[in-house]
Amino acid sequence: MTCRIATIQMEAVPGDIDANVALITRLVDDAASGGADLALFPEAAVTGYDDRAFAGPLPELRPGGWWAAVQDAVDRTGVIAVVNTALDREGCRTLSDVILSPGREPLAAYDKQHLHDSERSLFTPGDHGTSFVLNDLRFALSVCYDANFPEHAAAAGRAGADVYLNSGAYFPGGEHRRDLHYAARALDNGMYVVFSGLLGGPHAFIGGSAVFDPLGRRIAAVGEGEHVAFADLSAEVIGETRARQRMWADHRDGLGPDRPLGSFHTANAAR
Repeated sequence: MTCRIATIQMEAVPGDIDANVALITRLVDDAASGGADLALFPEAAVTGYDDRAFAGPLPELRPGGWWAAVQDAVDRTGVIAVVNTALDREGCRTLSDVILSPGREPLAAYDKQHLHDSERSLFTPGDHGTSFVLNDLRFALSVCYDANFPEHAAAAGRAGADVYLNSGAYFPGGEHRRDLHYAARALDNGMYVVFSGLLGGPHAFIGGSAVFDPLGRRIAAVGEGEHVAFADLSAEVIGETRARQRMWADHRDGLGPDRPLGSFHTANAAR
């Protein structure tokens, strides 16, 4: 079974929820035009990524709230949207992935577990992973800094994930680290990794939205500026990759304790 995914690259205006939601709604339509089953949006796509916006009033998931226009687009097109936003969850502030699917209420499905820098003073970290099944593939959720920790993707893999979704916002200079992390998470776990990157202000975010196959090869990437990239994800490719790359089958649950051997010295040490 295959699933067509759209990874979004967009700029979110800090604090302008109405403008950002209008853009997200239009991009759901663009994803549908490309035949996508699922569209992944960047970190803080609804609020913008900005400490002042984060410290102010945050969107909630109340009936008829900000999400209604996105839900209308989802219902009309049949595309499932994974939209990341800073969220007020009954007084608890989180960076959350909200899943909007046809004919259902929006679901605050996953809260970012690894908070970065100033986020730690503003948000509460999540306390669990989350996954769901679409077209016989299991998708695991993550947000930006989560993917810097190999154990996060590994836990998703152990839970049966075939695809690791990541909504992120990378600062200038982070290109190498960004691409290396996502390729490594894919190769380590024999699964697809899909990254959706934020653009623009106030920190000149660098985007870089892409899809990596289970061997860590980039199979889809965006151009400059606002862009939607598509990739077809295949359960057969995952199975073939894991059969050839034996790390998955040969993984050991434990490696035993470290055995310190003391110090060694070369003949030149006294010079």
